[in-house]
Amino acid sequence: MKLCELLKNVKVKKVIGNEEVNISGITFDSREVRAGYLFICIPGFKADGHDFAAQAIDKGAVALLAEHEIEGIGATTVIVEDSRKETSTIAANFYDHPYKKLKIVGITGTNGKTTTTYLIKSILESYGKKVGLIGTNQNLIGDMVLPSQHTTPDVIELMELLSKMIEEEAEYVVMEVSSHSLALNRVSTCDFTVGAFTNITQDHLDFHETMENYLEAKSKLFSLSKVAVINNDTDVAEYLIDKAQGCQIITYGKEKPSDVFAENIKLLGNGIEFDLVYNGDKQKMSLSIPGEFSVYNALTAISCSIGLNVPLSEIAKGLESAEGVKGRIEVVKTNTPYTVIIDYAHTPDGLLNIINAIRGFAKGRIITLFGCGGDRDKTKRPLMGKIAGELSDFCVVTSDNPRSENPSDIIKDILVGINETECDYAVVENRFEAIEFALDHAEKDDIILLAGKGHETYQILKDRTIVFDEREIVTKLIENTQH
Repeated sequence: MKLCELLKNVKVKKVIGNEEVNISGITFDSREVRAGYLFICIPGFKADGHDFAAQAIDKGAVALLAEHEIEGIGATTVIVEDSRKETSTIAANFYDHPYKKLKIVGITGTNGKTTTTYLIKSILESYGKKVGLIGTNQNLIGDMVLPSQHTTPDVIELMELLSKMIEEEAEYVVMEVSSHSLALNRVSTCDFTVGAFTNITQDHLDFHETMENYLEAKSKLFSLSKVAVINNDTDVAEYLIDKAQGCQIITYGKEKPSDVFAENIKLLGNGIEFDLVYNGDKQKMSLSIPGEFSVYNALTAISCSIGLNVPLSEIAKGLESAEGVKGRIEVVKTNTPYTVIIDYAHTPDGLLNIINAIRGFAKGRIITLFGCGGDRDKTKRPLMGKIAGELSDFCVVTSDNPRSENPSDIIKDILVGINETECDYAVVENRFEAIEFALDHAEKDDIILLAGKGHETYQILKDRTIVFDEREIVTKLIENTQH
C-alpha cells in the first residue's frame, strides 16, 4: 500500500519526502520493524519512540510518522499532532477497515468481562454462528487459539486480528474492552454493534488517578456503539444512560426495574437458575457457574444477545451449554477431602464476590490465599485485606506479581486492612510456599481459594518473570504428599 493511501483521514501537518513510497507493514515497536515498514514514533510513558527512529531506519523502515522532525533522518517523515491517536486511523486503513465487515460486541467494566465474553460466544455458537473472541485469557480465531498479552490488544494488533477473523469467515467478534484501551484510543476507529457495561469498582487508579476519570474512560465505549447495554443496578447507571443517548439502550438488573430483568433467582452449589423477563416474555435460564455475580454476568450476556436479535429460547440453550472459564471460580481436580479453587479476583469487589459465592456452598472453612500486584493502585490493598479478613475463616497473605516493589512492603499494606478484622492469618511471602502451607493446613470440607492469579501461568518478580501455574503447583504438592 502506498503511504498516501495509508494517510487517508489522517490529520497531517507536514510531509517531508515521497508520499508515493510503498509500505509493507506498520509498527510502533522498533524491534518489529522489517524492510518497507512505516515506523510510528509514539511518546510513551517510559520511552519516546522518536528516540528509536534511526534504529528503525537501519532495520529497513522507509517512512516515519512523528510529532516533530527528527535530525539526521533521510527517510520520508509524516508530521502529525498526536501520533498515538492517528495510529488508529492508519491501522484501520492498512487492514482495510475490518470492523466494518463484522458484528462486534464490546464488554467493559471492572469485573465480569472475561466470563461474559465466553457466555456470549457460547450463545452465538449455539445459535449456529462463527465467533471470534479477543480477551484476557486468549484470542480465538475460528478454532485457532492465540496467546493474549493485554486485555485489549494495541490498535495495530487489533486490526490484524479482526482481519484474520474475516479470513476465517467469522461473522461475530466478542471482545473485552479495557479502560486503558478506551483512554488511549486503541479502539477509537471500531464500530461496535453492541457495547456493554458490567460494573465499576476501584481499580487502575495508578493510571486513571480518579474514579471519575476511570468511569469517563469506560463510558467512551457507548460513543462507538449502536446498542448500549447497561447494568441498571449500579450507582452510575443514570450517568451511563445519559452518555449513551445516541444508542439504542437496553438496561438489565435484578433489583431495579429494567428492560431485561431476573426474578425467582436460585443460587445453587453448582450454578444458578432464574426466570428472565423481557418485553412481557418469560424464559427459564440456567448457568453452571455458581455465585450471585454469575446472575449479572448472565444478564449482560443475555442483553447483548438480545441486542443482536437472538431469540430468548436460543439464548437459554447457549447459556445452559456454557462452560466455566479458566481462572474464574475454577475447581482444581485434587482427589482430596478439601477443595481448591483458583480465581482471578484481584480487586476489592472481585474478592468480595468470589468469597461470597463460595460462602453460598461451603461446608467447611474458607481459607483465602491472596496478595496484591506491585506498581499498581496501593489504596486497594488494605481494602482487600479487610474484605478477605471479614469473609474468610483463615487467610494466607502472600505475594502476587510484586514487579519492582518489595513484596514485604505490599504485604504490610494488606495487613493494615486485615488487622481491622478478627480473622486469623499467616504471612508466607513466597507464593509457592504459601500454597504449600495452605494445603498442609486444610481439613475435611475446607475450601482453599487461591485468589489473584487466575488464568496466569507466570509470576512477575523484580528482576525476572518465572513460570508459575497454580494448577500444576497444587497437583505436584499433593502428589508429593500422597507418595
